[in-house]
Amino acid sequence: MNTNKNSSGRRQQGQGGKGKPSGNFKPNSKRFTKRPADATNEEGARPFTKKKSFSKAKPSATDAPKKRVVSTPSNQTGIRLNKYISNAGICSRRDADTYIETGSATVNGKIITEMGYRVQPTDEVRFDNVLINPETKRYVLLNKPKNYITTMEDERGRKTVMDLVSKACKERIYPVGRLDRDTTGLLLFTNDGELAKKLTHPKHNKRKLYHATLDNKVSLKDLQSIAEGPIIDDKKVFVDDVAYVQGQSKNEVGIEIHSGRNRIVRKIFAHFGYKVVKLDRVIFAGLTKKDLPRGHYRHLTEQEVINLNNS
Repeated sequence: MNTNKNSSGRRQQGQGGKGKPSGNFKPNSKRFTKRPADATNEEGARPFTKKKSFSKAKPSATDAPKKRVVSTPSNQTGIRLNKYISNAGICSRRDADTYIETGSATVNGKIITEMGYRVQPTDEVRFDNVLINPETKRYVLLNKPKNYITTMEDERGRKTVMDLVSKACKERIYPVGRLDRDTTGLLLFTNDGELAKKLTHPKHNKRKLYHATLDNKVSLKDLQSIAEGPIIDDKKVFVDDVAYVQGQSKNEVGIEIHSGRNRIVRKIFAHFGYKVVKLDRVIFAGLTKKDLPRGHYRHLTEQEVINLNNS
């Protein structure tokens, strides 16, 4: 299914027209495969074929630090401070510029607000008074099992996804986006703050494909309404594709979205009176579960990292 953006940023349906669920879905496939227009089922529907965590809010560039700012001259050696902060896995370089301007970074005990300041190998850099170091970029893909929460730690002692990737690398990695406790499937971890932001922001249209099992069969009318994009919590949800799973009962549905809103797939089906019994993310930003058993992880290949950065 082809989608594109018009000048106002709204997504438009490609072939088949707006509001018509199209394509065949294989839960572990890399794409929807269209069927001929006359290949319909008995109801006229085309089925699927089968850090320490820095969590403070981003400051405004107009927020002035309360203490005196010392700006130190830069030179042409070393690494730019915003890149240093980004390499430490804290945030993107763009966000780092804002934090620097508001006095969140110090070098050798001095607050630095100069854009383009370069850090030398012997410098001590702190962010919010916490010592940081640039790290090797790591990218780890997990096939998340049920009953694990997506958080760095849990004060109630519940199992977290970090328990599953604790031995993946010595660098401190963190999950990109979220999967709720009962949702299974692909979850990416990295210390690359710039790429993490790119993958989670809806404007970049990173594909997320889910296989949902519902408590009842989904009617064709509801499937078409989902394809049109329902209004959830007073905001329209853009659904890229939705269809039945080939060879399965009509309570098995595949749905492709790019929204990052919390529990949005469950909310979509609840809006039409269905309860999601099982939810599995089978594709995330072009990455698949191929050869990755539930509860296991693997490191991305160099080519996969290149593809994520260039997509």
